[in-house]
Amino acid sequence: MGDTEDGIKLKKTVFVTVGTTCFDALVRAVDTREVKDELLKRGYTHLIIQMGRGSYTPTKSGGDDGSLAVDFFTFSSSIADHLRSASLVISHAGSGSIFETLRLGKPLIVVVNEDLMDNHQSELAEELAERKHLYCARPQTLNQTIAAMNLESLLPYPPGNAIPVAKLINRFLGFPDD
Repeated sequence: MGDTEDGIKLKKTVFVTVGTTCFDALVRAVDTREVKDELLKRGYTHLIIQMGRGSYTPTKSGGDDGSLAVDFFTFSSSIADHLRSASLVISHAGSGSIFETLRLGKPLIVVVNEDLMDNHQSELAEELAERKHLYCARPQTLNQTIAAMNLESLLPYPPGNAIPVAKLINRFLGFPDD
């Protein structure tokens, strides 16, 4: 696979977070054989799922048979360590999760929860995807997004510049641009 150091395969972790919400559709999507196979094909070795309040329980795997090692948990006092150690983050569309991941410079796929009413989060994710800071998917398109992604094409999010975000939020709220 090329991701070896002295013949030892390097650990490449995908961290999935749904925040404090229930987003079973995302957890189910990452738990499919198709998504796991695509992640393996791209050199990822571990999948850690923060499943929040969801009722769907993903399948654990030690990865001993050459498959993806999979583990999960419901909540943690801080997901910062998971974000820092991740090679790829797959997240719900909460602004806190999005900006924390972008601030750390981690490649990010944001999956929009279409079950939410008045989903302003999708507008934020789609705008940031249009600006090439992240990829945006739906649960049913996650596998295709992973298969097509080119992480080198993502642009770093400029830290400390809140003006573009403030303008975006104002536009969502119906205020005119200055």
